[in-house]
Amino acid sequence: MTEMGLDSVRNGEARQADTLEWQIRAMFEEGCSGAFIFSWTDEWFRGGADVEDWSFGLTDRNRCPKPALASVRRAFSQVPMASAPDLPRVSVVVCVYNGEATIADCCEGLRRLDYPDFEVIVVDDGSTDRTADIVVGYGFRLIREQHGGLSNARNVGLHAATGDIVAYIDADARPDERWLTYLAAEFSRAEHVGVGGWNIGPPDDCWMAQCVAQSPGRPVHVLLSDTVAEHIPGCCMAFRKAALEAVGGFDPQFRTAGDDVDICWRLRERGWTLGFSHGAMVWHHHRDSVRAYWKQQVGYGKAEALLERKWPEKYNSAGHLTWGGRLYGRGLAQPLVGTGRIYQGIWGTAPFQKLDTPSPGLFQALPLMPEWHLFIAGLALVTLLGLAWPPLFAVSPLLLVALLASVVQVFASASCAQFPRTSYSPGRALALKVVVAGLHALQPIARLRGRLLHGLTIWRRRGSSELALPIPRTYPLWVGRWQAPDERLRAIHAAMKANGSVALHGGEYDRWDLEARGGLFGSSRLQMAVEDSGSGTQVVRLRSWPRVRARVWVGVAALTAFSATAAINGATQTSLILAALGLLAMARVLEECGASMSAIRQAIESCGLMERKVPVSVLAPERD
Repeated sequence: MTEMGLDSVRNGEARQADTLEWQIRAMFEEGCSGAFIFSWTDEWFRGGADVEDWSFGLTDRNRCPKPALASVRRAFSQVPMASAPDLPRVSVVVCVYNGEATIADCCEGLRRLDYPDFEVIVVDDGSTDRTADIVVGYGFRLIREQHGGLSNARNVGLHAATGDIVAYIDADARPDERWLTYLAAEFSRAEHVGVGGWNIGPPDDCWMAQCVAQSPGRPVHVLLSDTVAEHIPGCCMAFRKAALEAVGGFDPQFRTAGDDVDICWRLRERGWTLGFSHGAMVWHHHRDSVRAYWKQQVGYGKAEALLERKWPEKYNSAGHLTWGGRLYGRGLAQPLVGTGRIYQGIWGTAPFQKLDTPSPGLFQALPLMPEWHLFIAGLALVTLLGLAWPPLFAVSPLLLVALLASVVQVFASASCAQFPRTSYSPGRALALKVVVAGLHALQPIARLRGRLLHGLTIWRRRGSSELALPIPRTYPLWVGRWQAPDERLRAIHAAMKANGSVALHGGEYDRWDLEARGGLFGSSRLQMAVEDSGSGTQVVRLRSWPRVRARVWVGVAALTAFSATAAINGATQTSLILAALGLLAMARVLEECGASMSAIRQAIESCGLMERKVPVSVLAPERD
């Protein structure tokens, strides 16, 4: 929301008219909801006195039209934007599987699209209901395939498309009439290879679907700026056909979800950018039952596992994705403590305030993680062991705090839900928020189930199956042809990834260059020193060492202390259980550090940095 204008006393009536027309066109072309024009006349009063040196009106003091009135009328008559004859041809692809409940609404919206040159291709992915018969009634091109999954259907539509732009919409979504116009306009303004837009739940959906629309796990977009996106959801996205073909289309392993995230990452990996149009919008129907919502979220958990297997470096050791941009949409889980702050300037002098929302800290983010429920289960197990050894009941307050944190977080998130005031009474809206709170509690459990069933666990390990002794190691000096240090590090990094390891780069202030992630408990790091030895040769020294996270030592120390205390008090069984848990943790540390050390060694060997050795005296003494 902004305000801008020019008065005709200082800038002239012609410039006032041109500025107003430009402003109106720009607002609607960018997707704003509307514009207010003030004032109608130049006749203004303040404090009971005439304002004579300020003329913002569309008419003068005598109500005679100024040029601004004609320009405003002309701009509003061409809302949302003036016709552009060079708009590209667009192929709209709808992938559907047993979608007879919503495909008619989708097709009806597609038939009403206001765009000069487009085609509609419906790919029926082996439906067994009346989906195909409904599509035939609308006259769209129908391609029937055996059931091969969402990505396969998207690729079929891509190969059949004749347009330069391929726009995808889900079968349970209905596009706005100007959907393609806004998408095409964004493509014409920038060199983006993909453009996305909003997806909003229809206000006339049933009450359960509206509750799901206010719950976590729905498709949202991630923006790096107002117009540049990191991710655009599959229910409302469009791409340049040439770009999709260049990366080989969609990955067929993503049969129900995750395909949109994967294609966005692959396109951005090429150095291309994704855009976002605030005017491109579809009405997206959400699941209308708890059972359907549960099944969807379990499927999303599976998609997360597949994405982590393909893109492990984008996930942290706990298996969670960290976006570089900001998520937009309703139903997002809220941290326990609100962190939003409004900047008002020094002494309140900022004319336009801005909202600053820092990322939540560790303790704020913990209750948002699906694995938080595993932590609660662990605390409950330790509390139950208190039946055998009462001192363990001391953990029960921590269990209560964890449960209370979950409850508070769920209801804090549900309180942000918004329902149409004209549709529900205050009491009914409150009841719906209680349902939303239940869905907030259910969603991470469903997502956790999908993640665990398909291998995305906190105890997973990626990389080498071989183990090396997890102790610091300095590799023999290597002398060979000169190569830029960053290129040599990239080669080692690529070799680590080729072996299936998760390789991370150090930051500008880190005292390490590469890290091989072993798992949640341990990893190993690599540091490289380079010296030019003249005549186009180079001396390289490499050092690696294991790294164990401090929280692991704290946990092992606590288990050891409890085990020893239980043994002293005669609780032998409890002592053995706690000792076994501590030994399992230490074994896991050794395994993860050993595997990551082995991954570094294998990468160094594959890059040929252990083939030639020279005496240590060639270099000056090594600096620690």
